[in-house]
Amino acid sequence: MRYRTRVTAPAALLGTVAALSVAAPAHADPETGAPGPETLGDPVFPSLGNDGYHVLAYHLDLAYDATTRLVDATATLTLTTTQELSRLSLDALGLDVHEVLLDGVPAAREQAGEKLRITPAVPLAARTTATVTVTYTADPRAALAHTAWVPTPDGFAICPQPNTAHTVFPCNDHPSDKADFTFRITVPAGLKGVASGRLVSTEDLGEGRTAYCYRSREPIATEIVQITVGDYVIKDRQGPHGLPLRDVVPTARATALEPALALTPNLVSWIEQRLGAFPFETYGLLPCNNDASNAFDFTGLETQTLTLYKPNFLLQAEKSIGSHMMHELVHSYFGNSVSPAAWSDLWLNEGHADFYGLLYRYERGWADSLGLTTMEARMKDTYARGDQWRKSSGPVAAPNEANLFDSQRYLGGVLVLYALRQQVGESVFGAIESTFLERFRNASASTADYIAVASEVSGADQSGFLRDWLYGTKTPRMPGHPDWTVTPVSSALRQPQNRTDGHWHDNSATL
Repeated sequence: MRYRTRVTAPAALLGTVAALSVAAPAHADPETGAPGPETLGDPVFPSLGNDGYHVLAYHLDLAYDATTRLVDATATLTLTTTQELSRLSLDALGLDVHEVLLDGVPAAREQAGEKLRITPAVPLAARTTATVTVTYTADPRAALAHTAWVPTPDGFAICPQPNTAHTVFPCNDHPSDKADFTFRITVPAGLKGVASGRLVSTEDLGEGRTAYCYRSREPIATEIVQITVGDYVIKDRQGPHGLPLRDVVPTARATALEPALALTPNLVSWIEQRLGAFPFETYGLLPCNNDASNAFDFTGLETQTLTLYKPNFLLQAEKSIGSHMMHELVHSYFGNSVSPAAWSDLWLNEGHADFYGLLYRYERGWADSLGLTTMEARMKDTYARGDQWRKSSGPVAAPNEANLFDSQRYLGGVLVLYALRQQVGESVFGAIESTFLERFRNASASTADYIAVASEVSGADQSGFLRDWLYGTKTPRMPGHPDWTVTPVSSALRQPQNRTDGHWHDNSATL
């Protein structure tokens, strides 16, 4: 399979989404083009995403009705074809589609499984730009097999990771196809609409309705888009080097949440000293107005420029939340600025987020969940579990859908990074990190890309070393610690945490 890095769109282009179908594509007459492949061949989610085109930009226009609690929406995407297409499709689930236009002309459509197939009157030529417009209605409270919608008493938020953005808007729902985003959110009086990026305009539409328009300066992967409506107060403050920080906070809880929100400037300053300037135009927190256990099964989600949290988590003391707030902030670099090329590359996101989150914790003398206070002690403990985790959860860089977000991707990923730092030294490791982030900024990168950068920057071939750590069935020797031992595999040993339903994000060692 192949993965695509982002193609920069002209600034004037606005757009929405597209995807193709799970079913095997039908054969078409060679003279009239062929249906685009209805998968990107992801090893974890093989039916996710679509090929035959690349999305340049999305424009999402959503209107929330507080009485019906429905969302009427139009998604407009600008795409460029990579082959001649007799049919293309979008990932879409649970959307009541009313109309599809292709370059302004009605197009035939079919909803099949989690795909919306679109057949133009005339096949699309290869290497051309086209606009797809989908008008639809969505119900944030709908019971679906999986959903990104988080209903609240006064609106909603969304948590699209890993494979549910297409329950909010039709899209090419894979992080390898990042695109530019603009948003227009219309809400009734008393509510605010907020999205990833910066507010660019506010429109008074009369009859108590207001439209809030946002634009993201950098491209976004569909799995980390944020759109929210609620009774919010927007709290602005300044971060390092004048970075605008904005928190979107339930009005009734703003005072209680302020101590946690006030931690962000120092967190940003700390990570900038290690990973460089913050990669986006703004950052902040969204304590979504829903603490229910079934609202979403994780503590925080790194939706771009606006991290989603359950409010009650942020009401705790700093030592209980600070390292996890760092974890989510690090995702702005690893996971958001540089997105995974495939979901098997998730360790790059979660391993890095836990690595720096734990460093932050131990620098402050905060004991972790095991009562340990140094990275070395935690890594020695993790190292001992290595063979058990490799047996029960597979190698670090070889997850499946059921164990994608278990501890092997988090702490197992930290152990790989720790081993690399032991192998090359702290200064070279820092250079590897900065080179990787700069080279793949605003694009997607694979495990192979990280290995190549590590080899290049260190001046030595690290492929064998890292592949053993990432793909081996046995835990390699730890450089610098010949005395460390791996506990023999036993069914009595604690296995990595694991979820097979909903979201599975609370395996972070920073919690």
